[in-house]
Amino acid sequence: MAVLTRARPRAGRRQAPGVRNRDGWWAAFFLAPQVTALAVFLVFPLGFAVVLAFMRWDGLGRKEWAGLDNFAAQLSDPDFGLAVWNTVKLALLTVPVGLALALLIAIALNNVRGGSFYRVLYFMPVVTSSVAVALMWQIILAGDENGVLNNSLRSWFGLTPPDWLGDTGWVIVAIAVVTIWSSLGLNVVIFLAGLQTIPPQIVEAARMDGAGSVRIFRSVTLPLLSPTIFFSTVVAVISSFQAFDQIYVLVRPEDNEGARTIVYQVYELGFKDFEFGMSSAAALILLALTLLVTLVQFAAQKRLVHYDS
Repeated sequence: MAVLTRARPRAGRRQAPGVRNRDGWWAAFFLAPQVTALAVFLVFPLGFAVVLAFMRWDGLGRKEWAGLDNFAAQLSDPDFGLAVWNTVKLALLTVPVGLALALLIAIALNNVRGGSFYRVLYFMPVVTSSVAVALMWQIILAGDENGVLNNSLRSWFGLTPPDWLGDTGWVIVAIAVVTIWSSLGLNVVIFLAGLQTIPPQIVEAARMDGAGSVRIFRSVTLPLLSPTIFFSTVVAVISSFQAFDQIYVLVRPEDNEGARTIVYQVYELGFKDFEFGMSSAAALILLALTLLVTLVQFAAQKRLVHYDS
C-alpha cells in the first residue's frame, strides 16, 4: 500500500557573502551618477549659500564674518519689503484664479470628444520657452500705439487703457495674466487626470438620488478631487514664489518697482551689486517663507483633503 507523504519545502538558497558584496557594488555603481549630481548641484550649493549668508563677500575678495547682519539688513530694507509684498500679491492673483480656471476647463473637457486634441492645445504654452512667451505678451501688452490689447480696447470699445507694463499699479496684474496663461495647460492636464480617477458609479448614484450638477460638483467631485487640488496648490504657490524669468523679460523690475520680486532681489544683490552675502540671506529668507507656507498648507490639508480609503 502506497503511503502519501508531503514533500518538505526546500529552504531558500542563501547567497554567499561575495555575491551580496558584488550586488552592492553594482548598486553603488548605478547610483553614483545620480548621487554625485545631487551632491554637486543641490547639497553643496545649498550648504555654501547657508554659510555665505553669514558672510560679507563680493565674489573676489576675502570673506568676512557678518553674523546676522545680512538678515537684519534685508528685513529692514524697503526694497526687500516691496519685493515680498509683490511676490505675495502675485501668488494671491495667480494661484486661486489659475487653479479655478483650470478646474472649470478640465471639467468641460472631461467628457468632450477630441479631448486629446484640446489637451495638446492647452499644454502647448507649458512646453514653449518662457522667454518666447514673455516676448509675445510684451507685444500684446505694450502701452504705446503698437500694443495689440490697447489698440483693440481703444478701437472696439473707446476705452483709455492703462500702460500695463509701465504703470506700477497694473504691472503685477499683467504679470499674473501671463503667468496664468503659461501654466494653465499643466493644471488642466493634472485636473483631467484627477477627474478620470473618480468612479462613474458614484456620480450615477448621486444622480439617481436626485442630485443636480451643482450638488454633484460640490459634494462628490470636489471631495474626491481634493488631493489633486492640494497638490496643484502647493506646486502653484512654490512656482509663484520663484517667478523670475518671464518677469525679467516682460518688464525690467529696475525700471518698474511694481515688478520687483524676491527672486529678482536675490539676482540684483548677487549679480549686479556683487553682495553675495546679502543675496544668500535673501535667498534663505525666501526658502524659509516657502517652507512656512507649505507647512501651513500641509497642516490645513488634514481637514480639507479627503483621501479614498
